[in-house]
Amino acid sequence: MKKAIADVHPSTDIFTSDFMIGNVGAPFAMGLAVGYFAKKMLLTVLFLCGAAIVLLFVCEYYGVAEISDVNLQEAADSATGAVKQSGDFLVKRLSGITSKGVSAASGFLVGLKLG
Repeated sequence: MKKAIADVHPSTDIFTSDFMIGNVGAPFAMGLAVGYFAKKMLLTVLFLCGAAIVLLFVCEYYGVAEISDVNLQEAADSATGAVKQSGDFLVKRLSGITSKGVSAASGFLVGLKLG
């Protein structure tokens, strides 16, 4: 009797390996990879920006350049806005991979944590 019920409604079994790998496993792994990459790239960009700011401070100390604190703050605010936009774009794009998008987005967040 149980076999007949499973044969009638095979799409209701959500714990099959095909369903789990296709809808949970693969999107999670893609999100994890994208999140890990995004964090590593963000850290690299922060390192390079920090080095550039220190170089500007050294140039200011020796009188080669003059730096306005207001302009420096505006540049930091615009960079922060760009990072937020790219993060939102990646999460929205990953959310569209599966029907619910939860596994890919959660993989992205786990990748950010691990990176």
